[in-house]
Amino acid sequence: MTADSGHAKSVEEPNGHPTGGLPTPLAETLRYGPFHRALRESIAHRGLSLARLRAHLEQLGVQVGQSTLSYWQRGLRHPEVPRAISTVRALETVLRLPPSSLLDLIGPRNANTYAPRPVATWPDHAPLLATFDSVPEAARGNADLEVLSVHDTAQIGMHREQRSITTRLVVRAVRQGPDRYLATHHGDDGSLIENAMVRAGEGCRQGRLRRESASRNLAVEMLFDRRLAAGEEHVFSFTITDDTGNATPGHHRTFRDTCGSYLVQLSFHRRAMPARCMKQFLASADATPVDVDELVCGLGGVVSAYFGDVGPGIAGIAVEWS
Repeated sequence: MTADSGHAKSVEEPNGHPTGGLPTPLAETLRYGPFHRALRESIAHRGLSLARLRAHLEQLGVQVGQSTLSYWQRGLRHPEVPRAISTVRALETVLRLPPSSLLDLIGPRNANTYAPRPVATWPDHAPLLATFDSVPEAARGNADLEVLSVHDTAQIGMHREQRSITTRLVVRAVRQGPDRYLATHHGDDGSLIENAMVRAGEGCRQGRLRRESASRNLAVEMLFDRRLAAGEEHVFSFTITDDTGNATPGHHRTFRDTCGSYLVQLSFHRRAMPARCMKQFLASADATPVDVDELVCGLGGVVSAYFGDVGPGIAGIAVEWS
């Protein structure tokens, strides 16, 4: 790369868009997408609220709802072609972006563009949880606990298998008395769930364990050392080792209710690095992924995705192998 100091100049990107005046991260996002991220970063760069952005669009004769703009920048909806072409062109004008820089991101996908794939149908753990017949229904659904934060760390082995998952949770008692958390796990294709092992970490000990070979499902009680008082917060962790599956498609967690924060990290063996990792959120197991961003595998082969105020839905990291 050649550095040039002195006179500012407009740089022509390979796709033909001039990027002069735009910060490099925004220029890169406009080049590679996805659309919702490019729109969000462009709005932030210009310092406009959605209300002000909508007002500017109206001055150009373009009518679009503020909620639609919000959905677009969050990836919950995608502009429909050809109906939205005039609106997207107007956005480029208001945000002072290179012509067609946003429009190209909503056009036909090419071979270099990631097409989000839904995760596998999410397993139904209800039959397995029902086998804890002496546990109240509320406890089986963890209804007496509010999940404030979750941190999942998955170790990926040299054969691309998911070897173990360590989970750390912060919970708060909604009412007096909860003394356990019922955790569930679904093994990857090929997993021998009967060989999976659970190890308690801080703040809990292992209780009863149930497995179902056909569905590759596992459920386990993580018992606290006391009954929690109403409003009391508790931190605990545990590790599930399940290393007999095929190449993992990634790691996802389903949230029945909203959760303040979710951090998921995949740690790859140095001899089994992924071709691509994507952060994604799904409203349901059969929905198209939204909030899709390509992730960078950092030092030590670790890739991370953070979700704030997540759920209800499914959040995680999808992995593609070469």
